[in-house]
Amino acid sequence: MSNPADQHGNHGSEDGHGQPRSAFEGAPANALPLTATEDRQWATLSHFGGILGFIPSLLILLIFKNRGPFTAQEAREAFNFTFPPTVLAFVAWLLSLLPAVGGMFAVVNALIWVAIAVSSVIAGIQVNRGRPYRYAFNLRLFR
Repeated sequence: MSNPADQHGNHGSEDGHGQPRSAFEGAPANALPLTATEDRQWATLSHFGGILGFIPSLLILLIFKNRGPFTAQEAREAFNFTFPPTVLAFVAWLLSLLPAVGGMFAVVNALIWVAIAVSSVIAGIQVNRGRPYRYAFNLRLFR
């Protein structure tokens, strides 16, 4: 019994022109730059994502840093702002599991998240209007 690909002139894993076949043909090598609207949209989402901690802004920074300058700038600012309080909130959450002082650390954890959420929403609104935003208290650990 013969292989049907051999009957049509295709031998092995070649496409008939001597080129190897690929399962992902046609995929662009580099992503296109963001439009001005998309750039502002992703920059805004990087700040609004601060409500969930530093992960959304980190992902947006890593994915879009070379595609939109406003997104890169604002995602870096949002990440630098949300990283330290997210780590502190996680530590406070762990300490809230202790029986003697757990209630106090649960309140600290809630206050940290409220502060992050309010600051992130304010920043997101400003960035959505096309204005760069700088947090008043930001360590800017990552440039």
